[in-house]
Amino acid sequence: MLQEQKPGVARRAAHPGIALTVIAACQLMVVLDATIVNIALPHIQDALQFSTTDLTWVVSAYTLTFGGLLLLGGRAGDILGRRRVFMTGILLFTFASLLGGLAQEPWQLLAARALQGMGGAIASPTSLALITTTFPEGPERNRAFAVFAAVSAGGGAIGLLTGGMLTEWLDWRWVLFVNVPIGVLIAVLAPRFINESERHPGRFDIAGALTSTVGMASLVYGFIRAAEDGWRDSLTIGSFTTAVVLLVAFGFIESRAKEPITPLRMFADRNRSGTYVIMLSLAAAMFGMFFYIVLFVQNVLGYSPIAAGVAFLPVTVAIAIGAGLSQRFLPVLGPKPFMLVGATLVALGLGWLTFISPDSSYLSGVLGPMLLFGFGMGLNFVTLTLTAVSGVAPHEAGAASGLLNAMQQVGGSLGLSILTTIFGTASRNEAEKQVPDLMANGTAEQKAEFARTHQLPAPWGHEVLAHGISTAFIPAVAMAVLALVTATVVIRVRKSDLEALAGTAGPAGG
Repeated sequence: MLQEQKPGVARRAAHPGIALTVIAACQLMVVLDATIVNIALPHIQDALQFSTTDLTWVVSAYTLTFGGLLLLGGRAGDILGRRRVFMTGILLFTFASLLGGLAQEPWQLLAARALQGMGGAIASPTSLALITTTFPEGPERNRAFAVFAAVSAGGGAIGLLTGGMLTEWLDWRWVLFVNVPIGVLIAVLAPRFINESERHPGRFDIAGALTSTVGMASLVYGFIRAAEDGWRDSLTIGSFTTAVVLLVAFGFIESRAKEPITPLRMFADRNRSGTYVIMLSLAAAMFGMFFYIVLFVQNVLGYSPIAAGVAFLPVTVAIAIGAGLSQRFLPVLGPKPFMLVGATLVALGLGWLTFISPDSSYLSGVLGPMLLFGFGMGLNFVTLTLTAVSGVAPHEAGAASGLLNAMQQVGGSLGLSILTTIFGTASRNEAEKQVPDLMANGTAEQKAEFARTHQLPAPWGHEVLAHGISTAFIPAVAMAVLALVTATVVIRVRKSDLEALAGTAGPAGG
């Protein structure tokens, strides 16, 4: 029997351990999905015949809907009840995972990934909020937040290893199928062990959510289309035009909405605005780095999926070390030093990756820049999270942190599309140089393979892929430099900000 709830006080669940396990499992599933699919990308490409540029949609279809609908998902939990919305998101995510695993055509997988992102956007914000509903304030809630933060931080590493094992031992489809039994179990246990929250009257900003999400999707599509068909292509021009119209409409809608999905007042504070720009820029570089290095270590270096997963583990360790240092010293030094040093290290790591070539080994060309990159990102993650909510009224802290998470997802999609545009152009130019050499020096079998598939065989194909990847990292460096300039020029820290940061040093959701 649950205790009678007092106004404003969380009801203690009958079995808090099980309740926390259910909530943490949801967060793990959503966070894990961002990396578990990455390791399987080369196998997805081969199985469904994706081009390298179109393959980016396997990532972007998820992140765009997740980021675009994240704030709407949080609002739905407040209005309709968090447990109810949580279960809806889980079931949608689970169903989409099943559809994705069964996909036989590229469009089927992309539609499933978009549906997954929608389910994640509904479930993820409510899972964090359910902790406040389920656990009373004090040590019990703090421990729950600590578990939630640990799962958020470790989910990426677990996804890399799990994705590698499932892809190599079973099939790439299992990186999606694995969500099905977990999701069903969560949906069964949630109504038994998690309390429902009190509903709060409010409105849904559907127009804002749709115009922002579709507008960003059109912008991303424009860049990816330009990578394959050029800037003068009619669909490229139409996509950019549609994006401008929808994003302008989004700003107009939000400025007049009574309960906007994106409160524009959040951008009034220069520190918070600067924080959002820094997150947008760093996420744009981060998504591209993971996407292209996964292709490099498997397609050029010849790593198996498991070996590729292990190869990325040093990045997660570096991120964890950087995050731990920043969380410890942030109240003393303030956010700006961590932003400056972090963005500088990220820029240096990405700059190092512009020298990658088919002759690069993991130790000489990949590990070093990834460690620099990971440590720099770690210095920024906690810093940006706490700065985003510093000075915000308690009832608006969720909107401020939710907007930061949305910036990360949308920035990642946009950045990956920009890098893909550069990659596509550089790859085409390099392929034109490599074809004559193949015709002059290749074997009859290699020439026949090229004639049949229109894909350059190794080592010519490796030259094309490595050149495209190294060139794509040039705009990634520019994105990190933008973050560094923003931290230098925009961020201004006052004594009151330091006190606010010290008081806000709670759990930082992933």
